Amino acid sequence: MDPVADREAVLAANTALYEALEQGDAEALGDVWLSGADADDRGGVVCVHPGWPMLRGRARVLRSYMLIMANTDYIQFFLTDVEVELVGDTALLTCTENILSSGEAEEEGELGPLVGGKVVTTNVFRRTAAGWRLWSHHGSPILTGGGDDDEVEG
Repeated sequence: MDPVADREAVLAANTALYEALEQGDAEALGDVWLSGADADDRGGVVCVHPGWPMLRGRARVLRSYMLIMANTDYIQFFLTDVEVELVGDTALLTCTENILSSGEAEEEGELGPLVGGKVVTTNVFRRTAAGWRLWSHHGSPILTGGGDDDEVEG
């Protein structure tokens, strides 16, 4: 195991997740997540979208992304604060999703106004025979306040 190569492979898998979402590519999105026996053992895949209940199981998780992609005309992710920690065959990736998406359009067939948001995210990947695959995604919205005074010291 080469930690540098593993880190790069995890970053590539993470990038593939967000590219699939931006492009509305269901097949590519499915390729990012654990599948088969890997998705069924140790509790299977888990996902928490901001404001949603916890979703368990590959079918439920992928269905949730299909709903998001079907109801989002435009979305783009700018990832910041990306950190990767590797422990054996598990990788923990944390980042901030700076999201630009379309709001509700005034007229049907038009793109709505662009709106922004931030979500802090934890993505857990597992090494499989097919490479690094997403095991768990948890996103929490950042509710912006007045400024730096709102930050928690730690």
